Amino acid sequence: MTVVALPTVANGEAREIAEQTCRLRGLLVGAAVGDALGLPAEGLSRWRAQRLYQGQWRHRLVFGRGMISDDTEHTIFVAQSLLCYPNSPERFARRLGWCLRGWLLSLPAGVGFATLRAILKLWLGFPPTRSGVWSAGNGPAMRVALIGAFFAADPRRRAAYVAASTRITHADPKALTGATAIAELAAWIVRDRLTQPPSLDAFIALVRACGPDDHDWLSLADTIHRAARDDCTVAELAERLGLEKGVTGYIYHTVPVAAYAWFRHGGDYRRALTAALDCGGDTDTVGAIVGALAGATVGEPGIPGAWRAGVADWPRSLPLLRVLAERLTAGAASGQPAAPVRYCWPAIPARNLAFLLIVLAHGFRRLLPPY
Repeated sequence: MTVVALPTVANGEAREIAEQTCRLRGLLVGAAVGDALGLPAEGLSRWRAQRLYQGQWRHRLVFGRGMISDDTEHTIFVAQSLLCYPNSPERFARRLGWCLRGWLLSLPAGVGFATLRAILKLWLGFPPTRSGVWSAGNGPAMRVALIGAFFAADPRRRAAYVAASTRITHADPKALTGATAIAELAAWIVRDRLTQPPSLDAFIALVRACGPDDHDWLSLADTIHRAARDDCTVAELAERLGLEKGVTGYIYHTVPVAAYAWFRHGGDYRRALTAALDCGGDTDTVGAIVGALAGATVGEPGIPGAWRAGVADWPRSLPLLRVLAERLTAGAASGQPAAPVRYCWPAIPARNLAFLLIVLAHGFRRLLPPY
């Protein structure tokens, strides 16, 4: 009888590992796809984006291809730091700080002002617990979904790592509340193996629990609740939040829109991402967050193949993200540290130079009609 049971256990464990890997791959690849699709329209109002980029969303950065931005890069840094230190949020934060210092040296094309100031403080010797600046920008939210998924079954460590990842760059409590909401949604998706969004009451209860003492956050939760009851589109919710011209870089604007896009369309990656990007504004970050949540829900096979194939970047590439997902799954199962995934990091400055030239070309294109 024992001989029969052992293969059953092994098969069950294999299925569990395969599903976990699929969801982490969906999260990481989904974030990269959302980031790359949204990047060309970053900073444009939804009306200007519709006039400038007509038709369905597709890769438009360079010759029908897309590239990732800081949203995906920071997620990769979180992944590498989790591999090295899955049992110590303090060491995780030091490793993440080391990644961010090196990232700034590679001359990335886009650095948020708060993140820039925080990294400069790290270079001046401030510890990760004191390097954050008073800001409620999007930085913590764009890199935190992976922490939620990795610690889906451990709320205590999840909270500790979310706090460590947030305060390294942002000290405003609102930044932690917004990041917590995204991490909790990602944890919920992985823990309960969601393939469709949950009930409205359960969704709103989770959102409210992320900032129970913050009046502004509770007001946002009420706005989301009313929008869902009224069957509002994601764009209509954005209008109710005063974001007619586009989603800003404020975390209390980005997170409600991203969370609502997932709630309405989370079982359909294309619809969820399209609904979020159609709002305009900070489209690469909103796209990365929605892409991570929807990708974790549907897995990588649920992400349109043309969108995946169109991400043409190197050395931080989709194959790298898939390897990270596999190694993170093994690390989550064992609870033991693992070596980070190696890639050709000396090529990053040359890649960033090419990326900067492409972004500048897009900037000049935006000076031309249609307006």
